[in-house]
Amino acid sequence: MSSCVALEVLATARRLEDATCTAHGARMADPGSSPQQGWPDVLAEYRRHLCGERDLAAHTVRAYLTDLASLAAHAQAMGSQGPFDLTLPMLRSWLANQQTRGRARTTLARRATAVRVFTRWLVRTGRAVEDAGAMLASPKQHHTLPVSLAREEVRALLDATTRSAVGEGPIGLRDVALLELLYASGARVGEVAGLDVDDIDRERNVVRLHGKGGNERSVPFGNPAARALDVWLGVGRPSLAREGSGAALFLGQQGGRIDQRAIRTVVHRRLADVPGAPDLGPHGLRHTAATHLLEGGADLRSVQEILGHASLATTQIYTHVSSERLRQAYTLAHPRA
Repeated sequence: MSSCVALEVLATARRLEDATCTAHGARMADPGSSPQQGWPDVLAEYRRHLCGERDLAAHTVRAYLTDLASLAAHAQAMGSQGPFDLTLPMLRSWLANQQTRGRARTTLARRATAVRVFTRWLVRTGRAVEDAGAMLASPKQHHTLPVSLAREEVRALLDATTRSAVGEGPIGLRDVALLELLYASGARVGEVAGLDVDDIDRERNVVRLHGKGGNERSVPFGNPAARALDVWLGVGRPSLAREGSGAALFLGQQGGRIDQRAIRTVVHRRLADVPGAPDLGPHGLRHTAATHLLEGGADLRSVQEILGHASLATTQIYTHVSSERLRQAYTLAHPRA
């Protein structure tokens, strides 16, 4: 029953025009409106708030609404008539239910945050009298070190892809340029998928990346990536480009802009050709780039700017990765370790 309710609530919230998320300055619902609104109406208005006023990315909005649709289903099963009568026990029960289903601590922490933001909005806009999520605690997260490739594995990956590209035509040339740029820039997969041709500045060897929250940053890349991009743009891309290709830097087999799923497939498939290498996706190459920058002597602030992290604390995880590698090397090499 709860799954059906969740799907119904989410479907109602998503029936808004796609243009909603591109119309900046969309009007928030009148704070004086009745607090007795049901879940579908409130979630639809919350979506307008997330898109128009907070200007969040479409996938972030979807994630928030999916979490809240799950909460709505659980709360209704506990007798809730709408967001206006949410209680702290309902929220805790929902998180506990998520935990019994095997959700990771990081997922539970993200969902708890999403709910707290939502309940604050309910109170601020007059849709609830009390902030039910104010006392909702987030589960403590386990800080696991991200997996990354060794320098030799990166070299083997790029060399193997380059060799394969000889007989693969434009797709092979694209994959070489794609992997080189992912590793050189430490970019997120969505940032690379969204690149246009004019985002590449070959005079300065800099790529303009459009990150989270509409933030833009310029990241340098080296000569290997520059050469791969030159070949792709000069030989590979013109062979795939079609009328609908537009300005997209990287294209799929049909000539349209490559999507994130296709990029993930490329990285997994190419890494499978490297014996002993871990099975990583594009985010693994991002971790790898950050780790190698720090191991090479880059300061933490510079790595933060390259990765586009809003907080330095997020970047500090890579100092632990480098320290762990140093400890392992010491243990293996020192006679009295």
